[in-house]
Amino acid sequence: MTFPVLICDDSSLARKMAKRSLPPPLQASVVTAENGQQALDIMLREQITLLLLDLTMPVLDGVGVLEQIKARGLEVFVVVVSGDIQPQMQEKVLSLGALDFIKKPVDTQRLGAVLKKFGLY
Repeated sequence: MTFPVLICDDSSLARKMAKRSLPPPLQASVVTAENGQQALDIMLREQITLLLLDLTMPVLDGVGVLEQIKARGLEVFVVVVSGDIQPQMQEKVLSLGALDFIKKPVDTQRLGAVLKKFGLY
């Protein structure tokens, strides 16, 4: 099973690591964005099934992206991948519709478990 995946992070290294943490079949359909505005533009043009989203980015941060996804009624599964592990931030992103919150660097097994839990892999 393969579907479009968008990885949004301002760090090219983090984007590469996130891509490698995906199950191999999903790595083939990855699109990347360097900030939240780029990610939003991509999601408005293309059907994205899964978004791996960093929180701390220039232009539009991860919380702003989640708010826009909600406001625009975009249908996308979002997993937040961030170094910001404050409990209040985790609660906020989950309340905005994120499926889960994974601490950077991405744990491949944890991401796989989240994808399985929500029927994405």
